[in-house]
Amino acid sequence: FAKAEALCKEYGETKGPGTTAKPSGHLFFRKLGSLIKNTLEKCQRENGFIYFQKVPAEAPQLELKANYGLVEPVPFEFPALNAHWTPETVAAFDLTKRPKEDTAKPKPDEEVKPLKEPDIKPQKDTGCQIS
Repeated sequence: FAKAEALCKEYGETKGPGTTAKPSGHLFFRKLGSLIKNTLEKCQRENGFIYFQKVPAEAPQLELKANYGLVEPVPFEFPALNAHWTPETVAAFDLTKRPKEDTAKPKPDEEVKPLKEPDIKPQKDTGCQIS
């Protein structure tokens, strides 16, 4: 910013046609210095909050069972089979014994009936039809 400020002052002091503009006195340039300073301070302050810790060479072993909370997790158990599900009923659901679909027969071609199409150039001014 200091270098840009020096260049702006030098430009304003040069002699010649068309050098009436003084960039260093412009409102944008006057506010730019404080904006850059505030942004730099904010970034340095926020970077100071970050805690840097070295990454260990080997990952530590973690416990697989949670040791927090008010209750212990209940292990999942499959429900008991109903008495109706005997090995015979399960074997009756064999999908290989299902009837084969009859997709090989081609469908008979239906005759397409012609539709009456409206005229391209309507006879009325509005083009509306009442049917």
